[in-house]
Amino acid sequence: MIIALVPGSFDPPTKGHLDVVERCTGLFDQVVVGVVHNPSKTPLFTAEERVEMLQACCKGWPNVRVESFEGLLVDHATKIGAKTVVKGLRAVTDFDYEIQMSQMNRHLSGDVVSLFVATKPEFGYLSSSLVKEVARLGGSVDDLVPPLVAEALKERLG
Repeated sequence: MIIALVPGSFDPPTKGHLDVVERCTGLFDQVVVGVVHNPSKTPLFTAEERVEMLQACCKGWPNVRVESFEGLLVDHATKIGAKTVVKGLRAVTDFDYEIQMSQMNRHLSGDVVSLFVATKPEFGYLSSSLVKEVARLGGSVDDLVPPLVAEALKERLG
């Protein structure tokens, strides 16, 4: 069985995130969406809330499971048997950051390989941070996130 780990903070999950996950469903036997506990960030939603949102968003893909984890990405990948970590790329700036992370992960565990998936053009500008900013300022994010995420943002941000 070939398992891929798609990690991220997913705060909140966007249509861009889900596009990457969906494309992985056809490439891997099992796709694990890993919600990262990042101590350097202050999330809008708890890890449990993000897991619940992603589980609801991914329920149509039988080979996807969602879970949260703490610690090193390579340790979690090894724990679940994933040899591939999939990261979506929107722009060159994403690549600059992700290649460094990939190389560090390779240094820490030679068994884990990173696979970069270029986002669809319609999601090239989309980030969780930008979605939160637009929602905080009262703008519509309905075209950027699944309906249940848009509703959660409205509830959380008033």
